[in-house]
Amino acid sequence: MKSLFKTAFVLGIMVAVSSCKSDLKPNYQYMPNMYESVAYETYSESDAFNSPTGEKGKEGQSPAEGSIKRGFVPYEVPNTPEALAMLKATNPKSPLDSTQVDMKKGEELFNVYCAICHGTEGNGKGKLVTQEKFLGVPSYADRVINEASIFHVVTYGLNSMGSHANQLSQTERWLVAAYVMQLKSKL
Repeated sequence: MKSLFKTAFVLGIMVAVSSCKSDLKPNYQYMPNMYESVAYETYSESDAFNSPTGEKGKEGQSPAEGSIKRGFVPYEVPNTPEALAMLKATNPKSPLDSTQVDMKKGEELFNVYCAICHGTEGNGKGKLVTQEKFLGVPSYADRVINEASIFHVVTYGLNSMGSHANQLSQTERWLVAAYVMQLKSKL
């Protein structure tokens, strides 16, 4: 008798469990968007930012026309040898006045970004030069330079030297240029 009740009980549970599932009438979903979301492939194109000109995905990613980032001051001199020669000939002055020029800060920036190649005295004998990793780094004593030409070279780079415009702000580049002129006067 007990085995008959056990068998009936197990059979009843199996019928109850199997009767809850029906492919014709699916269960109710409270938030169907979470259960059946739109599948997107990774790095696939999206219609989220379609522009009126037909460029897919460009409208939401590009900045507004004529905008510049906060704190950025455009540098109008082009990156050409003629422009560098013009700066050396005309010798425009730094936009920083004497109260803004902090030689201690200029020295710190020079030691971080420039001294590894140019040396702490500006003689072209930095650590990378003495280890022969870079050759031909000039001494400031041998060069016809001024603050504007130094600023231009630090902004755009020249020969093996790359641009430092991403690492140094415009004010910091002028501070480095002022410190380099101080080093040149000591050589």
